Amino acid sequence: MDLRDFYLLAALIACLRLDSALAQELIYTIREELPENVPIGNIPKDLNISHINAATGTSASLVYRLVSKAGDAPLVKVSSNTGEIFTTSNRIDREKLCAGASYAEENECFFELEVVILPNDFFRLIKIKIIVKDTNDNAPMFPSPVINISIPENTLINSRFPIPSATDPDTGFNGVQHYELLNGQSVFGLDIVETPEGEKWPQLIVQQNLDREQKDTYVMKIKVEDGGTPQKSSTAILQVTVSDVNDNRPVFKESQVEVHIPENAPVGTSVIQLHATDADIGSNAEIRYIFGAQVAPATKRFFALNNTTGLITVQRSLDREETAIHKVTVLASDGSSTPARATVTINVTDVNDNPPNIDLRYIISPINGTVYLSEKDPINTKIALITVSDKDTDVNGKVICFIEREVPFHLKAVYDNQYLLETSSLLDYEGTKEFSFKIVASDSGKPSLNQTALVRVKLEDENDNPPIFSQPVIELSVSENNRRGLYLTTISATDEDSGKNADIVYQLGPNASFFDLDRKTGVLTASRVFDREEQERFIFTVTARDNGTPPLQSQAAVIVTVLDENDNSPKFTHNHFQFFVSENLPKYSTVGVITVTDADAGENKAVTLSILNDNENFVLDPYSGVIKSNVSFDREQQSSYTFDVKAVDGGQPPRSSTAKVTINVMDVNDNSPVVIYPPSNTSFKLVPLSAIPGSVVAEVFAVDIDTGMNAELKYTIVSGNNKGLFRIDPVTGNITLEEKPTPNDVGLHRLVVNISDLGYPKSLHTLVLVFLYVNDTAGNASYIYDLIRRTMETPLDRNIGDSSQPYQNEDYLTIMIAIVAGAMVVIVVIFVTVLVRCRHASRFKAAQRSKQGAEWMSPNQENKQNKKKKRKKRKSPKSSLLNFVTIEESKPDDAVHEPINGTISLPAELEEQSIGRFDWGTAPPTTFKPNSPDLAKHYKSASPQSAFHLKPDTPVSVKKHHVIQELPLDNTFVGGCDTLSKRSSTSSDHFSASECSSQGGFKTKGPLHTRQGCLSDDDRSKNPVQNMSC
Repeated sequence: MDLRDFYLLAALIACLRLDSALAQELIYTIREELPENVPIGNIPKDLNISHINAATGTSASLVYRLVSKAGDAPLVKVSSNTGEIFTTSNRIDREKLCAGASYAEENECFFELEVVILPNDFFRLIKIKIIVKDTNDNAPMFPSPVINISIPENTLINSRFPIPSATDPDTGFNGVQHYELLNGQSVFGLDIVETPEGEKWPQLIVQQNLDREQKDTYVMKIKVEDGGTPQKSSTAILQVTVSDVNDNRPVFKESQVEVHIPENAPVGTSVIQLHATDADIGSNAEIRYIFGAQVAPATKRFFALNNTTGLITVQRSLDREETAIHKVTVLASDGSSTPARATVTINVTDVNDNPPNIDLRYIISPINGTVYLSEKDPINTKIALITVSDKDTDVNGKVICFIEREVPFHLKAVYDNQYLLETSSLLDYEGTKEFSFKIVASDSGKPSLNQTALVRVKLEDENDNPPIFSQPVIELSVSENNRRGLYLTTISATDEDSGKNADIVYQLGPNASFFDLDRKTGVLTASRVFDREEQERFIFTVTARDNGTPPLQSQAAVIVTVLDENDNSPKFTHNHFQFFVSENLPKYSTVGVITVTDADAGENKAVTLSILNDNENFVLDPYSGVIKSNVSFDREQQSSYTFDVKAVDGGQPPRSSTAKVTINVMDVNDNSPVVIYPPSNTSFKLVPLSAIPGSVVAEVFAVDIDTGMNAELKYTIVSGNNKGLFRIDPVTGNITLEEKPTPNDVGLHRLVVNISDLGYPKSLHTLVLVFLYVNDTAGNASYIYDLIRRTMETPLDRNIGDSSQPYQNEDYLTIMIAIVAGAMVVIVVIFVTVLVRCRHASRFKAAQRSKQGAEWMSPNQENKQNKKKKRKKRKSPKSSLLNFVTIEESKPDDAVHEPINGTISLPAELEEQSIGRFDWGTAPPTTFKPNSPDLAKHYKSASPQSAFHLKPDTPVSVKKHHVIQELPLDNTFVGGCDTLSKRSSTSSDHFSASECSSQGGFKTKGPLHTRQGCLSDDDRSKNPVQNMSC
């Protein structure tokens, strides 16, 4: 078994051991120089490949792909759909394809290729061997167009001389088959000798004797033909020179020599030294060694032949992998016509001087040397087919292949020298975007040589990552009153993807109408002017979306806080505050609270209050707004106080505003009624017997310097009218006859009239004595005055007419003097007692006020314009009533039904005619006159809110005006209507749910009776009654 058979057997065994489902082999035979698109074979048909999926029974679409090396011009092409193999436009030239083939391999010129069947579920690797058969496409050619041969002249007939052989790149029958001598002139003939190797050597035969002297040169043509169809031929000029005779030719000791030399033999190394001998002597015995004409030029480049010694040496580095065997024909010539011939076979032995070769052919076509994979490609995705080889032999040519470092790829063996490069795990673009690794092929020589191939794999991104904000919540702050377009911040999100998958656009969510957002850069600006007082905080979302398919997005919350600027002045809840306080309120009592707000925040809304133009009558807490009195109020001295209040905030620069404050002093029932008429307790009126019932017989008129219900008076007869002869109008004080007087009624009648006001919480009253003398005439006024003085001894709860008859005209001068003297003493005692009791009553009223507190409210704004201004009044002497009558005990509410336990003492002042006079000209301007309107009816509540009470000295916490105090919108009277109505027994329904009214002033049926001037002595006798009233 020769070496060729051994290799074929090994290949067959290797094919049987491989998985037929993964790797198969086909062999086709074609002729060279075929045109394009000539079918060569059909892979699925030749391998009986089914397109039906055995598992599912469905037809599968198979893809046939030729595995080619980058840059190669393919000689065949494979239909991706049908698997048919065709020729291409690239010419298949057997002579070029197998240019270095030896003679033993001339019929085995072939090339190999690989075809893969996809997808992965049907993957197969088909190895195809295409044998190229020769066609007669080359003509045989001589080495030179002119062939020179020298023939000695003594050459015998039928002597033979070798002619350089023609060569034909074609093989077999298409090679050199026939030589023909043209124009031989019958001197020369041609014979062909076939060597054991199959070569045909032409020989020139001498057919006639030669005579150099006759002719030394013969010129002929020699023609060579091949055996192909059509037949090809060529010619050369054969020039024969007749030379001198040398009858012995050299002889080699060995005509066939075989030597071995390592391929790494250095230049100059001796290969072999040939030795030939010549029986001639002299110059004909001088042997010259030359290479034969058929020695290939490549061989001549590697070896040198010494012409004299016959030593063959290495003149260029050898390469067994390029040419393993060199055949050298050496001619030894002594100048004779027939040189000696020796054939030297030089075998170049292998040395491990060639690293392995890596043939990397991509299944996935690379772009600029880089394979692009999607990160979503599955495991075992085929990338390339790798073929490793080594030009060395035996151990030096055994190659192993591996990947240099740890990457998500591996090599899968499909043949002894072929591997598939596949993915070994899932790929992640965000983890590693690019892989660059080396595939190493290493032989088993000593030392071992290796070769590497660089593989670059780039991953193509898939949109599998949403944009991510650096902060899920973005908090910003901006001052109010900004300019439009103000830059706020740049919102940024990142996307681990790349390309358009990482191109992010930004979009504002709802509730972001005050902002603009650049979709590309994420720059957030203010589209409007912020006003913190309208909105202090904006909360909205920003969406970041990439441009992948499908797009992914994420959101972040944005919180924009508007910072305050001092752009708002303090604002009072009212431009004009009106508070109402009761008179006699103690000093430092709380009279009201100023409420002020500031729409700003922080120090900009911290408001400080101050009084601008008050004469230290009030104290204002600068932070809480509480106003306290610095004086004691007396409505009769001053009914209102007005000043301005200024509010200043804490901003820079500060802002301020002012408001007007009016403190109205409410009346307190602290003045008793003052009797104007009758002018004194000693005056009387004459009631004639002819008076008819209903006629006015006397008048009582009093005034109260208080106001409102405190000034409403009620007149009542509490004693002296036991017969019911008289009646007093409770409103006007007019005393009228109830029935016509009879003679039994003649005499002096003393009526004790109680004048009480309707004040609250306590009604004050005054008693006045009204004397009526019932008679037709009053002729003796002295007598009547004497009777009046005597009645002073009678207690007020007893009638002076209880005795059997009226007082007679007796002389009681002595008794009266005693009585008057005693009365003076009693009056002094009573006066002292009354003073003490008045002081006690004043303390009592102060205590009551401290319990009830000061009531304040603001009048309804609608009625401000309707209110009449009060005029100041001078306080009347409150002790004037004490000079008129003194009561030892206080009266209950109803003085009519309660007994009066008191006595009257007339002081000396009662004798004066001016006692009890009320001077209208000197009255205070605010004192009520008859028919004067009651100012209390102007203060009515229009507020639906509950009243806000302030008590004297109520502590108020000091607090800056950071919030609006919960106070009624309008200050009104509190409890005014109800409390006044309790004290009014003569009024009808003067009040309603929302407003109060009272009948102010005095009502009279006639003109006010004033005291006439006193008469002279002459006139007094004519009009005794008028004289008595004086």
